[in-house]
Amino acid sequence: MQNKIRYTLGKQERLKSRKLIDQLFKEGKFFSVFPIRVVWQYRQSTSGILQAGFTVSTKHFKKAVHRNRIKRLMKEAYRLQKNDLKNDVDAVNKQLVIFLMYVGKDISGYPLITEKINSILKRLQKIVHEENTANN
Repeated sequence: MQNKIRYTLGKQERLKSRKLIDQLFKEGKFFSVFPIRVVWQYRQSTSGILQAGFTVSTKHFKKAVHRNRIKRLMKEAYRLQKNDLKNDVDAVNKQLVIFLMYVGKDISGYPLITEKINSILKRLQKIVHEENTANN
């Protein structure tokens, strides 16, 4: 039987823990792929876990409708492209926590956000591979 790829973003894959988010912002590492800024942290874990959080600044987008639209676009782009990164994290039994912040001042279209999320995930895959080779 064929192993189907599941494109989901379930409850366990979302970053909701206030404690974990605070620790991420204190100890995590940052990089930007405009218009998205990424905070990430690679942690020890008993099983491979990939968690992501999404946010949009109220400073640039006063209306919740606009913030929610951008978050929906980011979540959808992430959901469809995260499987390669998830497989890499599962293989090493570590936890990767990422937080994506939209820092642009204009609402971007879906193709641009998809392209940026893709480059972010490729960069995170490279980081996971470097961490694995450093630890082995």
